[in-house]
Amino acid sequence: MASRRLLSSLLRSTSRRSAPLISSAPKVSPSPSAARRASPYGYLLTRAAEYATSAAAGATSPAPPAKPEPKKGGGKIVDEYTGEGAIGQICQVIGAVVDVRFEEGLPPILTALEVLDHSNRLVLEVAQHLGENAVRTIAMDGTEGVVRGQRVLNTGSPIKVPVGRSTLGRIMNVIGEAIDERGDFKTDHSLPIHREAPSFVEQATEQQILVTGIKVFDM
Repeated sequence: MASRRLLSSLLRSTSRRSAPLISSAPKVSPSPSAARRASPYGYLLTRAAEYATSAAAGATSPAPPAKPEPKKGGGKIVDEYTGEGAIGQICQVIGAVVDVRFEEGLPPILTALEVLDHSNRLVLEVAQHLGENAVRTIAMDGTEGVVRGQRVLNTGSPIKVPVGRSTLGRIMNVIGEAIDERGDFKTDHSLPIHREAPSFVEQATEQQILVTGIKVFDM
């Protein structure tokens, strides 16, 4: 009996020594973010909250304007039928035969094309449609320096040459350029080299002198 009393007194004294001291300072509860960080899943919860906040802010901000899709080919097409203004690329060069591919604005037969970024003016005349938006052309001059990938402009019309009284007695090449070293032609009027024949109503029945401008001297 005495031993039990001694044991109980020892336990009471030990509990008094180990009791925590009561602080007079107010108790501060941990913040929710600190509690989340202290928990095993605190990092994941914090990242999820930040993502939800940024997503809500992005939903209220206006979306950036969409960039226009780049247009294939190039050039501004003026006439949908002839494809005037379309830009193509040379895909093959075999002597005077040049193949050109267009993404859009395929030129009709006998249409004149001009090679861009070339040292001199080079005109191509469409002779055949090869399919797959490609045409076969005939060069009106030498093709030295012409390479694949070079740009070609669709003029939308056949080859034109100047006409009028200022052309009488002059020498020109097939594309209408003066080659007699007498300057350019003083006329703004030109006609295509491929034209329909005049109707019978427009033709004269009586004999007339054909003025060519060629002078002949009989010595």
